[in-house]
Amino acid sequence: MTLADLHSDEALRQHEFPVTRHGIFVAHAGVCPLPRRVAEAMTGYLHRCTEVDQYEAMPGGLLPDTRAKAASLIGARPEEIALVGPTSLALSYIAAGLPWRRGDNVLVCYDDYPSNVYPWMALSERGVEVRFLNLRELGKVRAVDVQGQVDEQTRLVSLASAHYLTGWRVNIDAIGKFLHSRRILFCVDAIQTLGAFPLSVEHVDFLAADSHKWLLGPSAAGILYVRKELQDRLQPIVHGWHNLQCPDFLTQEELEFQPDARRYEVGTHDMAGVAGLRAALELVEEIGVRVIAADLVRKRTWVVEGLISQGFEVLQPSPHLDNAGGSISFHREGIDSAELYGKLRAASITPSLRVLPGGQKVVRLSPHFYNTDAELARVLEVLKG
Repeated sequence: MTLADLHSDEALRQHEFPVTRHGIFVAHAGVCPLPRRVAEAMTGYLHRCTEVDQYEAMPGGLLPDTRAKAASLIGARPEEIALVGPTSLALSYIAAGLPWRRGDNVLVCYDDYPSNVYPWMALSERGVEVRFLNLRELGKVRAVDVQGQVDEQTRLVSLASAHYLTGWRVNIDAIGKFLHSRRILFCVDAIQTLGAFPLSVEHVDFLAADSHKWLLGPSAAGILYVRKELQDRLQPIVHGWHNLQCPDFLTQEELEFQPDARRYEVGTHDMAGVAGLRAALELVEEIGVRVIAADLVRKRTWVVEGLISQGFEVLQPSPHLDNAGGSISFHREGIDSAELYGKLRAASITPSLRVLPGGQKVVRLSPHFYNTDAELARVLEVLKG
């Protein structure tokens, strides 16, 4: 199946994405509806669980295959991928597992989604200084901003690959190269781009992302990437039968962790979730992440133009091509964004309603590759009305 197939065959589109039968869903930066094949992978596994035990029902090669597909998507090695679930959990593993020294500092963006702020703030209890990036505009993190705000005591910088409100994508390669030249670790919360835009971990040390947004997978079925060379340094903060050596399920005299990223997978997996994750990775692989990215940037460009022509103020309306993400947040003076959101919902359109620092409410559109131009034209039509 190709993107052209989807957009030229409405029956195929509705079959693969049943949500399209009931309205227009443009809130993928929040929690996505599941594609048919993802739901079927999960329910197929669950149905088998009614006949045999849940472990025996697991599809052959599910865990290693899912790690391999996730690794391929971000340019990593399978042994660098752990299947740990929510982004918040993975980021907490990183923050709590590193050997910090009193006086170290970490640099984060205060206005990022809290999942990528709170784990680092908690380090203050261990004598680590938590610094917040000084930015000129909301969510607009440039390489020069990072370069000017680290020092000799900075041990790690953690950033979102794209801001959840503005959609601004950071230049991961440029920032990562600079940080590595200064021997500073780089952590990325990739949930707002994984599955939507190409992403390489060549200059990244840690990455976390759940699958329930742009990757079109189930909730709490995410990945944790840890560079192989750092796995001995990032100590697991949980202990169980799966991440420690446990031959024949017998307790050993010494605690010996698995030799790869499985050391962060403490116990039995959510196999239904992993089955859905694998199907979602296969879907993105089939369409092609570069094809998806080009489609999202094209849609963003003309939707933003349409919003501005109607008098709406758009957050980050014209970023450089390398910084354009999939989300579009907007508001208009004199119009209650909550009422505007309600109007869209009444027209069978599902956007998101979010709040900016300071209290301003905005409507956020985050269409995906299976949304048609006609659907987005309908969104603009309802807004114009």
